[in-house]
Amino acid sequence: MSKADRLWARYWGIRDSHQIGRRMPILWHLALNGDTDAMVELGSELGKAGRIADRFSQSGLAYAAYRRGNPLGAQHLAMDAFNRNDLRGYRHWLNKATRLGDHEAGRELRRFEVRLAHTNAALIHRIRPLRKSDIR
Repeated sequence: MSKADRLWARYWGIRDSHQIGRRMPILWHLALNGDTDAMVELGSELGKAGRIADRFSQSGLAYAAYRRGNPLGAQHLAMDAFNRNDLRGYRHWLNKATRLGDHEAGRELRRFEVRLAHTNAALIHRIRPLRKSDIR
């Protein structure tokens, strides 16, 4: 088991199993060492989306992960664009995520729904009721 794997196990143990410890320093360590999954996870932990140009903002970390080949980074940028009511950016980043191999983003791009069922969509008046296909 590599050091990164041990750190991830420790992080998930603290986050999900309520083990004793601090999870953010572990996540920062992994992200600064180039772990793209850690970059996306760290971005999710941060409060404001920020700008792509700000390397340590939510969008900047997702963009850095995307640039290193992580499709989840592009998917996070797509959702951020949707939440800002930027449908052109939403479509753009879904396309980028699809090209990197995210099949769920590909399905979402083919449907290209301008209304979604998550709570942030209500803030921009683009919410729709849940469907059976939304429940997993």
